[in-house]
Amino acid sequence: MNDIVKPTLVVLAAGMGSRYGGLKQIDPVGPSGEVVLDYSVYDAIQAGFGKVVFIIRKDIEQDFREALEANYEGAIEIAYAFQQSDDLPEGYNIPEGRTKPWGTTHATLACRDLVKEPFGVINADDFYGRSSFQLLADWLKGNANAENLYSLVGFTLAKTLSDHGSVSRGVCKVDENGFLAEIEECHDIERIADGVQLRRAAGMDKADGSEVVSMNMWGFTPGVFDHMMNNFSPFLDSMTDPLKSEYLIPSIIQELIVAGTIKVETLTSNEQWFGVTYTEDKPAVEASVKELINQGVYPTSLWG
Repeated sequence: MNDIVKPTLVVLAAGMGSRYGGLKQIDPVGPSGEVVLDYSVYDAIQAGFGKVVFIIRKDIEQDFREALEANYEGAIEIAYAFQQSDDLPEGYNIPEGRTKPWGTTHATLACRDLVKEPFGVINADDFYGRSSFQLLADWLKGNANAENLYSLVGFTLAKTLSDHGSVSRGVCKVDENGFLAEIEECHDIERIADGVQLRRAAGMDKADGSEVVSMNMWGFTPGVFDHMMNNFSPFLDSMTDPLKSEYLIPSIIQELIVAGTIKVETLTSNEQWFGVTYTEDKPAVEASVKELINQGVYPTSLWG
C-alpha cells in the first residue's frame, strides 16, 4: 500500500436524533465532556486512519456539526454522507407507511461516492478500544489491494454484555484458518447463573461466553460497494416486512460467504467493549473511561 494512502473510518451515526437531548450517543462519559464517539475518533487517529466519514441524516447535519465537528478539526480530515430512505435501486420506491431506516448496509452505501480507499466501519455509540482500531488499521494497510477479502474485528461475547438488560449480537463461527464461516444475529442475550442465554432463529440457546461476536467493526475495500448494490434489489424483493425489514451488514456478509464470493478474516480483539445500552450503564462507562485515563491510555481532555 502506498504510504500516502491511509485507510478511512466510516462511522454509522444516522441514528442520532435532532438536538441530541438525552440521547445516549452524545451523552458525555468523559471528564471533559467527551462522548463515546470522541474516543473512537481519537483511537482511529492514533492507529493511522487518515479520514473519518460520518454517515448521518440530512436533517441533523447542522446539529451534528455544532455538537462534535469542532473537536476533530485540524486533527483528521472529515467528510459527511447522508443516509436517505429514497436512495434505492432504480425502479424501487419507499413502501407506503415505512418510516424505519433501511439498516447498516444501506447506511454504508451512502458513502460509496466518497470512499475510494480501504475503510473500516463502526457504530457511533460503541466503545471498541485502542487496540481494536490498531488491529483494523494494520489489516487495512496490509490488504489494500485485496479483492473480495474483508475483515471483522471480533470480540469475546462475555466482554460485550450489559449488567442491566439483554443485548443483540452477531454470533460468529470461525474456521480453523481464522476466517468467518457463519454469522447469526442473536437477540435477548444476557448472563444467567451458568453462562449466557441467547435467542437464535431456531429458539433459545445457551453459550459459555467465550464465543466470538461482531460489534459491527468491519474492514472493507471499495469493491464491497458493488456487492452491496448488487444484493440490494434481491433484498427488497424478498423482504418479509416492507415496513420494518432492514438491509444489515451481517446479513449480506453471510450471503456472500455462503455463495463463496468473499472471505472475511476474523481479527480477535481482547478489549472490553462498553456502551450505554441502558441508562443504568452510564456510571460503569464513566468509571471505565476514568480507569483508562488513570492508566495513561487517554489524556484527561482528548482535544486539549
